[in-house]
Amino acid sequence: MGYPAGAPRGGWTVLVWVVAVGAAMLAAEGRRVKQPRCPAGCTCTKDNALCESVRAVPHVFPSDVVSLSFVKSGFSEIAGGSFVHTPALQLLSLAYNNLETLPKDLFKGMDALTKVDLRGNNLICDCKLKWLVEWMHNTNATLDQIYCSGPPMHQGKNINDLLPHSFDCITAEFASYQSLKFESISVEAFTFGIDKFVVFAQPFAGTCSFLEWDHVEMTFRTYDTIESTSTVVCKPMVIDNLLFVIVAQLFGGSHIYKRDTSASKFIKIQDIDILKIRKPNDIETFMVDGESFFVIADSSKAGSTTVYKWNGNGFYSHQSLHPWYRDTDVEYLEIAHKPHLILSSSSQRPVVYQWNRAQKKFDRRTDIPEMEDVFSVKHFWVKGELFICLTRFIGDSKVMRWDGAMFKEVQTFPSRGSMVFQPVSIGSWQYAILGSDYSLTRVYQWDPKRGQFVQAQELNIQAPRAFSLVSIDDRAFLLASSFKGKTQIYEHLMIDLSH
Repeated sequence: MGYPAGAPRGGWTVLVWVVAVGAAMLAAEGRRVKQPRCPAGCTCTKDNALCESVRAVPHVFPSDVVSLSFVKSGFSEIAGGSFVHTPALQLLSLAYNNLETLPKDLFKGMDALTKVDLRGNNLICDCKLKWLVEWMHNTNATLDQIYCSGPPMHQGKNINDLLPHSFDCITAEFASYQSLKFESISVEAFTFGIDKFVVFAQPFAGTCSFLEWDHVEMTFRTYDTIESTSTVVCKPMVIDNLLFVIVAQLFGGSHIYKRDTSASKFIKIQDIDILKIRKPNDIETFMVDGESFFVIADSSKAGSTTVYKWNGNGFYSHQSLHPWYRDTDVEYLEIAHKPHLILSSSSQRPVVYQWNRAQKKFDRRTDIPEMEDVFSVKHFWVKGELFICLTRFIGDSKVMRWDGAMFKEVQTFPSRGSMVFQPVSIGSWQYAILGSDYSLTRVYQWDPKRGQFVQAQELNIQAPRAFSLVSIDDRAFLLASSFKGKTQIYEHLMIDLSH
């Protein structure tokens, strides 16, 4: 039923207005934020909340709570971001629980905090808790005296007495970076001009494969090759800005190549005396009194390990060391600032030779006792002290230290099936990498406090034969030759354990 025509409609206007106002009030009531209730297990007063026997930190509390305490809760851990919803807290008590650590930046954004109570917990003051020490030195809040339950270096110390630099939280690892689809038996990194290169000896393919670093693609790419036969070593040698490569072969003799920069290729300039070098196994290059030399270790019964010298036009035989001993490796090093060679052999203990400056030749000095069947010897330095890594295929490999008169044993490593035990130095990091034909390759890191190596990592490389390090663009890469699988390249990465 409607109004008669022309009748006033004011009543309807009032009614519509009342309904609209009511709806608006209901909508406003619906939008009004309700005050959070006190969480279950907690007792809340005007500005304080006390929680007992709760298993986790509740996410919401009344907005006027500024003091929060947990008692008899038995916390063993707290989730990160537990207090992001309570930034106005002035007191965060977690006393007398079972906490060993706290998630990083647990108190971030809580600028109103004046006191934190962590007493009665078993906090382990390791890298995971370094953030708390840093926070303590950058906040106005105070912490009651609490003592570290570990690790051993901080056990029993008051956490208030620790400083951020009290923590050694930087570690490192070798991470897989690039896999090369060829097998190799040796690897050498070298600098020629301003560029960095690596070269691999590939015995099955019969080549020396040179790679260069691609600064755009950030990978190693093919640079050049030297065709050869049964190649065991491709040794680069830079003399007066000229690049030479000594290519050692099991068959067909060994040769020396020179890089012709105008033609951008390698040319053979010399053959190596096949009567002296019958079965080469290792090559070392070195300089003595400004003159350039290389030495080839010969592993045949009829050959002789021989030192060659550069005369300005080519290399000539300078000295033949002991024949008939089937040498497997030669290492050049300085002992007491005097040039030395250490020869490893399958028929006798490692022999140490010393340079005779008057005669300009090496004289036998001594041998390394009780170390038969050593396949190779590599040296490294730690704080001015000389050490050597001795590789044994059967038996234990060893690390020895020069005591001024003799090499003395420092550490023993089980090494069945090992043919390479290579020390590698990267900045302040000293490693020794023990390859194996029967198990994973082990990376050991030098512990200066113990004065020994400790195992740090394992690498999956099939039958490794050599390792070499190259530093490019402020990055360090470990090159690993593989006799029965893909040649591998690893990057040395720094890791902050406090993150």
